Amino acid sequence: MVTDGRYIYIVTGQYGPQCRGPTAHTFVLDTKTKKWEDMPPLPVPRYAPATQLWRGRLHVMGGSKEDRYTPGVDHWSIAVKDGKVLEKEWRIEMPIPRGGPHRACIVVDDRLYTIGGQEGDFMAKPNSPIFKCSRRNEVVYSDVYMLDDEMKWKVLPPMPKPDSHIEFAWAVVNNSIVIAGGTTDKHPVTKKMILNNEIFQFQLDTLKWSVVGKLPFRVKTTLVGFWDGWLYFTSGQRDRGVDDPTPKKVIGEMWRTKLRLL
Repeated sequence: MVTDGRYIYIVTGQYGPQCRGPTAHTFVLDTKTKKWEDMPPLPVPRYAPATQLWRGRLHVMGGSKEDRYTPGVDHWSIAVKDGKVLEKEWRIEMPIPRGGPHRACIVVDDRLYTIGGQEGDFMAKPNSPIFKCSRRNEVVYSDVYMLDDEMKWKVLPPMPKPDSHIEFAWAVVNNSIVIAGGTTDKHPVTKKMILNNEIFQFQLDTLKWSVVGKLPFRVKTTLVGFWDGWLYFTSGQRDRGVDDPTPKKVIGEMWRTKLRLL
């Protein structure tokens, strides 16, 4: 999902609960008229790809393939303006260096960045009539890439630790990208998913990462915003407690704190 303020572009998803396969459908919502419009589908289905508006085009990249597990590196774009699609087909762009879902995708000063993500995800158990989820081996990474003026990917300094499930867990503050929470490397013994509570800052002038704070609890897939000096986060899935960083309850509350960057 990505928005220009009025129009919200929705790209893919999955059919129903559990671990059903991804779709190729795309839609746009006019938040003034409350009306939905179909857009051309992606060339193939993708699960949780990175999505962003850049230079008049809707960019979609990475994600998982039809089985929800195999990383995709494909990168497509299509011209859009004021909620209207200006082309009939998606254009093939430079593939992303590392595929997979759940990364952040951000545009700052006419540059497109992708941050974090993972290779692999839960997939449906073979022959399960309800597509019951079966866990494989996910690899969370800290990779950061930037698409330059020549439409080539440039490798930037990695995050302080691997981080995934951060699609909307970011805000642009001054000349920095701030990212909150997410998931990191699984437990080395139990192999259970481990959540983050760190707040990371990426300074775009120096290309340096730092940890600038912590959330009140660990949480993944949270929504982050910044307004009038305050950093907000709401929703997501939090940990089981101070001593247990594995995911449990989906939350609905909103928190905020004054943000003081380095």
